[in-house]
Amino acid sequence: MLDSFKEKQRRLVSSLDTVAYIRDEYHFINSDERLIALIGARGVGKTTLLLQYVKQYNLDEALYFSADDISIINFGIIEIVEEFYKLGGRIVVIDEVHRFKEWSGHIKNIYDFFPELIIRISGSSMLNILMQSHDLSRRILIKELAKLSFKEYFEIKNEVILETYSFEELLANHTEISYTLTQKYPLLYKEFTEYLKAGCYPYFLSSKNEENYYSKLLNSVEKIIYEDIPSTNKIKFESLDTFKKLMYKMVAAKVPYKVVIDSLARELSISEPTLYTYLDILNKTGLFKTIKKFSKKESRKPEKLFFSNTNLLYAVSNDVGIPTEIGTLRETYFVNSFKNIYYSDIGDFVVNDYIFEVGGKNKDFSQIKDTPHSYLALDIDTSTNKRKIPLWLFSFIRTVQA
Repeated sequence: MLDSFKEKQRRLVSSLDTVAYIRDEYHFINSDERLIALIGARGVGKTTLLLQYVKQYNLDEALYFSADDISIINFGIIEIVEEFYKLGGRIVVIDEVHRFKEWSGHIKNIYDFFPELIIRISGSSMLNILMQSHDLSRRILIKELAKLSFKEYFEIKNEVILETYSFEELLANHTEISYTLTQKYPLLYKEFTEYLKAGCYPYFLSSKNEENYYSKLLNSVEKIIYEDIPSTNKIKFESLDTFKKLMYKMVAAKVPYKVVIDSLARELSISEPTLYTYLDILNKTGLFKTIKKFSKKESRKPEKLFFSNTNLLYAVSNDVGIPTEIGTLRETYFVNSFKNIYYSDIGDFVVNDYIFEVGGKNKDFSQIKDTPHSYLALDIDTSTNKRKIPLWLFSFIRTVQA
């Protein structure tokens, strides 16, 4: 039984010889913690990261297998781990763990029954991990692997490692930072425009062209909607098309989609509570990013909807034959540069009590001229104005949480 898994592991690890780049999250999973779950949207590179982790050990020390392997049905997770443990193995890495029925109970048992075992798991569906992890809450640490930032994309393509900056450092020193980087890398801004179209997922490396890239991306979207979402939600199959209708509505609107809950619910022929649930699901799957209006009061109502990255916007727009609106593109990128961001009546967005207006190179300060702590986030390569920050530079913030 184990020989079959080890042979597959050997082949997969050997395929990493062409992958030199290691993402920062590697250092989190390469720790002494016993149980870590790596979660994230489909296609962001979780399998590659887990295999990079396994690569440092020999086949007798660490075992990798995927829970969607048909062999798992015949043996079961506990049986496989038990045999490996008896032979001296002490590290088990289980990819796509949510594919195994009752996975959380099995992980809890192997954690408790094999006290010397180090366990790493991953799931393509954020929903499955997040909604079942309560069974493991005292045992598990969860790390999200996000889509590639522009900084990571540029580093992979150019085989370089660049500095990151705190949010405050970027606001204070962006003119010097952007000038230095664009002088050293003259094609940086050009590569930013390429990233916006097809660079948020690691398979840009294996895609011959944008059409091929979008095909892979839309295939992932289909699997999220028709496999991942119903796997943890009691939703009838015929209702799943509602999620696609929402995506098409966002593209058809051309501008960032303003949410009017009652009318949108009527258009989709669902109740308002159901619409709130659907929007929350799309947030958790990594397809949408909902933005609430800045307020001191907690509100459940989303003010605007965005795709979770610009590649999704391009792919869906291309699929339905609607040109991508440049203003929506810029705002989609900016919004997804932060975890905590709010829509604002003054300017466009609020981040950490700072106001940002997003636009192109000709954007002026007219809308925020008398507003303290306000900036223009512009689609430019560099700037000499302390209040005009190049859009691409926001991916160089040390963490996505500003």
